[in-house]
Amino acid sequence: MTNLFLKEKLKFKPSSRRNLNDFSLTLLSAIFAIIAVLPLVFVLFYVVLKGGAQINWEVLLLEPEPPGDDLISAGGIGPAIVGTLIITSIASLISIPIGIGGGIYLAEYSKGGLFARFVRFGTNVLSGIPSIIAGVFIYAVVVSTKILFGSMFSGIAGGMSLSILMLPSVIKTTDEGLKLVPDELRQGALGIGASMFTTIIRVTLPTAFRAIVTGIVLGLARAAGETAPLIFTALFSRYYITGFGDLFYEMGSLSVLIYNFALEPYEAQNQLAWAASFFLVILLLAINVISRFLSKISSR
Repeated sequence: MTNLFLKEKLKFKPSSRRNLNDFSLTLLSAIFAIIAVLPLVFVLFYVVLKGGAQINWEVLLLEPEPPGDDLISAGGIGPAIVGTLIITSIASLISIPIGIGGGIYLAEYSKGGLFARFVRFGTNVLSGIPSIIAGVFIYAVVVSTKILFGSMFSGIAGGMSLSILMLPSVIKTTDEGLKLVPDELRQGALGIGASMFTTIIRVTLPTAFRAIVTGIVLGLARAAGETAPLIFTALFSRYYITGFGDLFYEMGSLSVLIYNFALEPYEAQNQLAWAASFFLVILLLAINVISRFLSKISSR
């Protein structure tokens, strides 16, 4: 009798007040989650609808044509694609070593001192500044002073401005990722005679690899889609670069091309802006897929 009573007591009752409340809150949470994702779905759908139809080999390879109302085609986005890859690569070469090094210092060497607290505070502030501030800063320090071998607007200046935007995410994720590494791993490595440098390179950094890659990808995603810093630093060019020296001159990018051509009163340029938007979305998606792939490899 006791077992039967317990079974009846523990039987799931959908009509009970507790279960109804649980179902209502679950349904409400699901609705809010769908609402949060809907803007992303609508934006992606509209970009794919408007830009996907414009993509072909000519658009991907040709140089953009000057604006005009008699154009059947506005050319292509080839130089902007190359410029985006070059500028983000320059930004990565600057920000990734500095960001990882800063994160290692904060997590492994600083011991929570005053300077470390100042760096963390500065990183948090830097992550929240408007991107145009980074562009204006590099314009004042690099472009207007012609400090780069006498050049003004250049791809290198653009990469420097984007590196400022990438830096906070790399530092913060490296710092937080290294903090999550168990101290037992460090103590074990140090206990068998490994130096601090060897412990960091061979133990803690590989363990925190997933978090570090996530920070780098977030930084790349933000940098690749920024427009304001590049308007002040790299400006825009319709032509392919032909050598290393072209890095010190104006350079095209997808974000600035979208900005310039979306404002044109001509349909051909507007369609090219949609094509560039579609390619930029696909590029950012590919970066995220690659980061997930690297994270899975590291977790093994």
